[in-house]
Amino acid sequence: VQLQASGGGLVQAGGSLRLSCAASGIIFGSNVMGWYRQAPGKQRELVAVITSAGTANYADSVKGRFTISRDNAENTVYLQMNSLKPEDTAVYSCNLRPGVVVTMPGPFWGQGTQVTVSS
Repeated sequence: VQLQASGGGLVQAGGSLRLSCAASGIIFGSNVMGWYRQAPGKQRELVAVITSAGTANYADSVKGRFTISRDNAENTVYLQMNSLKPEDTAVYSCNLRPGVVVTMPGPFWGQGTQVTVSS
């Protein structure tokens, strides 16, 4: 499985960005796709994940601002980020985990994409 992420960039506080991640390769059955982020000097953290059935989980820090969605036919997951804050600045990485577990990442990672929010 390969994950190709796109989007990210530099935006002012209060602005919006959209991340996309397309999975290719052999993907069987249920899976969880989502985004994790890591800021300098901090541990990686879950941002949002979504099951193939459409159930989404969000970090408390992004609830109400970020929306995750997916297109199962295209094996693509999207992260719409609104009302961005400087503390959202991080490298965002796409992840895929076979199965239905949403509390930890799976073995497949896309390349990270930088999101920088200026104040």
